[in-house]
Formats: sequence, C-alpha cells, structure tokens
Amino acid sequence: MTQDPNRTPLQIEGDAFSIEDDVETTNTRSYSQGQLVRRRFFRHKGAMIALTVLILVVLLAYTSIGVGPLPGWWDKDFMTPYPPVNGGQPTLQLWPFQIGEHPFGQDTIGKDYFALVMQGAQQSLFIAFMVGLLATFIGTAVGAVAGYYRGIAETLLMRMTDLFIIIPTLVLAAVLGRMAGASIFLLALVLGLVSWTGLARLVRGEVLSLREREFVAAARAVGTPAPRIVVRHILPNALGTIVVNATLLISSAILLETALSFLGFGVKAPNTSLGLLVSEFQNALTTRPWLFWWPGIFILTIALCVNFIGDGLRDAFDPRQQMD
Repeated sequence: MTQDPNRTPLQIEGDAFSIEDDVETTNTRSYSQGQLVRRRFFRHKGAMIALTVLILVVLLAYTSIGVGPLPGWWDKDFMTPYPPVNGGQPTLQLWPFQIGEHPFGQDTIGKDYFALVMQGAQQSLFIAFMVGLLATFIGTAVGAVAGYYRGIAETLLMRMTDLFIIIPTLVLAAVLGRMAGASIFLLALVLGLVSWTGLARLVRGEVLSLREREFVAAARAVGTPAPRIVVRHILPNALGTIVVNATLLISSAILLETALSFLGFGVKAPNTSLGLLVSEFQNALTTRPWLFWWPGIFILTIALCVNFIGDGLRDAFDPRQQMD
C-alpha cells in the first residue's frame, strides 16, 4: 500500500492500530453453544424446507377436521357416507386450480377421503411423537444410569437392553400391540417401550466418555450428588446425540405403526391411521389408486421431513462445522 508522504508517522501508526483493532474485534467475536447450534440449524436449507413442510402438514391435519370437540374449517367428517361425486374420483385439479367437493375423492362407501386421510394423519402423528418422546426418555435414563454408575447397574441394564435387541422389534411390537387392543394411547405406549434400545446404547457410550472429563471430576470434588452431576453436567453435553436420535425415533415410529397397521396388529376400526388406510385399500391400487396413494404420500412426506430435520440437527451439533 502506498503511503501518503504528507501524513505524519503518528497518523500512519494510528491507522495501523485501527486496522488491527478491527481484525481483532472480528476474530474475537464469539457465540454460546446454543447460539452456534441455532445458527447452524437455521442455515441448513434442507432442514428448513423439511421443517416448513412438516409444520404445514401438522396444521393441515389438525385444523381441517378439528380435534375432539373443536371444529375445523372442512365441512365434511370422516364417518358420514356422501352421495358419489365424479364417480368417487378426486375433484382436486391443479390447472385450472379447483378443490371441488371431495379433493381426495371418496372411498368405496362414499366417505370423504380427505377427511379420512386427515384423521389418519392425526393419529399417526400422535403415535409417532409420543413414541419418540417416550423412547427418548427411557433410552436416555437407562443409558445415563448404566454409563455413570457402572458396576451392577450397568450389567443389569445393558443385559436387559440386549434382551430387547435380540427380539425383532416388529414381532415384539405386534404381540404387545395385539394386547393393547384398539386404544391409540396404549399402542403408542407399547411402541415406545420397544423402541428405546438403540438410544440407550448411544447415551451410555457418551456418558462413559464424559464421566472422565475434568469438569465432572471437579463436580465430584466439591461434593455434588451423582444425580445432579448426571442431569446438570453430563446430559447437557450429550444433548446433540439425544436430540438427533430422537428425530430418528419419530421417523421410525411412524413407519413401524404403518407396518403394524398394515399387518393388522396396529390401529383398529373405528379408529384409523395412515397405515390402516393403506392396508384397507391395498387391493384398490389398480381400480381406485387414489385410495392407496394419498395416505402413502403423507407417510413418505412425514418420514422424509423428520429425517431431513434430523440431518440438520446432526450438522448443527457437530463441533467440526464452521461458522460462515
């Protein structure tokens, strides 16, 4: 850079100090761990698109036909047969855009299929998220206790985990699902009780690593109780593993519920779910394909959205990711 001969050394030195100060201010700019995770997640385009689509699906399912005593904006219910319109085919048209009286068509007895699919989406979403929360809680608790306390507690809990792992999940869920009967809540509870094993092993590995760190040794030295060390010091540092695998559990749960309902061991009439709709109308694929494709599309959409959100969370919690 060419220096101005008319400027004094003091002015040149002052400019150099100002430039160095600006660089230092930029380089020392720091974020908390939570801010870093949020910024990385919100900059993940795939996760943001998936989150937007999932929110739209949830809003569509719960606002269209309402929830319980709360009415929705759709004027038809999923129980009443209606006179056939357009031969039962979907009245939804993209160009020129037209919703029509039955956008998803009608089933074999005239029920509005849009209302049926929305009811099925509500039940499937409830089961998926309840299973994800329950399995995350159980897996985190088992893995944290086994990893921190070691000894007899670890042996007993890990052998119990191995016992659940060697039994095929689908078979175990089918047997327990048959016992649960037609209750959606009991079915979700059963699926949650058989879906936690993978997370338990992952959390145990994380806790085994973290319990040897200096901050845990310092907490022990000042007399902090073991439960407080686990909850306040260890689990927050394992949060990335827990959150990412919780999203995978939700995605797995909706597919597991679909498989069980398809086989006749899941949701039962008069309730309905996306998997049950696929099972009921599998034979209509050649004659009335919309009865098969609409619930299938929603199943794939929900599962893919949750998986993409999980990918975004995994990248957000990865310490190797650099801020732009």
